[in-house]
Amino acid sequence: MAREAYMGMDVRKAAVAGRFYPGKAGDLRKAVESFTRKAAGRAQVDAKAVLVPHAGYVYSGAAAGEVFASVRLPQRIAILCPNHTGDGAPLALAPAGAWETPLGLAEVDAEMNAALLKECPHLKEDAAAHRRDHAIEVQLPFLQVLRPGFRFSAICVRSVDYGALEALGHALARVAAASRAKAGVDVLPVISSDMTHYVTAGVAERQDRMALAHVEALDPRGLYRTVVGNDITMCGFAPAVAVLVACRDLGATKGETVCYTNSGAASGDFSDVVAYAGVVIR
Repeated sequence: MAREAYMGMDVRKAAVAGRFYPGKAGDLRKAVESFTRKAAGRAQVDAKAVLVPHAGYVYSGAAAGEVFASVRLPQRIAILCPNHTGDGAPLALAPAGAWETPLGLAEVDAEMNAALLKECPHLKEDAAAHRRDHAIEVQLPFLQVLRPGFRFSAICVRSVDYGALEALGHALARVAAASRAKAGVDVLPVISSDMTHYVTAGVAERQDRMALAHVEALDPRGLYRTVVGNDITMCGFAPAVAVLVACRDLGATKGETVCYTNSGAASGDFSDVVAYAGVVIR
């Protein structure tokens, strides 16, 4: 989309291009295509939501690509991520405008933003929470390649208050249901989250299996209690709680972990890893 379309509107500059993913358009497109190739021959499924990792592409790009390529991507995407910087509101919605990557501009869905703000009083429009955070930005090139012309809403979650997360999930479900009923357009919620951080690969997998069991069972309260009670360092558990609430409202019945890996697969060091999962919820 041409930059001129956003004259006078906010364009969020790419914050991690050249670090988390290739900084040149041609290299970035090739990387995304390589990461999505594994799932290219499979039949795509209709998903109520997905969970994808958000590390540097060398570590987690293949997991994210496998998930995105395995589902039918609608025109509207709602991406929820944890707040890594501490900036901004507890539940921060990126303002209307566009986000820039080396592949061009991705448009924020102003209509969906307005609906989310109306449905969820906890949600505040706030650019500061998003300006330096990588967790949504790294998902956009996958969507730009696989679903050109998509629009998205971006929510950065710093709150771990269960009531606020539950309210956000119910609001997201109402917005998604209304989009389908009124405009015939589905909304795909995307949870951007890595799993356990900075332990051995064996410890990470044991902890993550506990958390992922609740994701697969669509059990938001169980996920919350398990992560908090066992000190599991799944950075995006709070966004996952909200999305699981939404999925239950929207009639989802199960989640499936389609891939699981860790940074040791790329670095060769399994003594101190960050783990990554890809989940499809249907």
